[in-house]
Amino acid sequence: MQRRGEIDMATEGDVDLELETETSGPERPPEKPRKHDTGAADLERVTDYAEEKEIQSSNLETAMSVIGDRRSREQKAKQEREKELAKVTIKKEDLELIMTEMEISRAAAERSLREHMGNVVEALIALTN
Repeated sequence: MQRRGEIDMATEGDVDLELETETSGPERPPEKPRKHDTGAADLERVTDYAEEKEIQSSNLETAMSVIGDRRSREQKAKQEREKELAKVTIKKEDLELIMTEMEISRAAAERSLREHMGNVVEALIALTN
């Protein structure tokens, strides 16, 4: 009988060997040996990449042309609008009135008057809203 703290020493004939297997989780099936890839998958990836780049560049060119067309149309419309506004005649008294009452710059007052075809009341209402 052993007492607490004593170590049982084995003698030459007393050794029992037991192999313990760790089972810390579900058993895994043995791995299958992988076959050597012939390179077809690598070639496929390279060609896919090249095709994607071609598609992306053509999409980019299309998008850029659409954006360029839109910008040029917007710029043209803006220029036409500025020409129309420049044709509107405004009175100097109206301009001075808006500048003093609203305490805004001459350019802002002139712009508001031109956008409202010289109508002082509409220009003032637009500036107060």
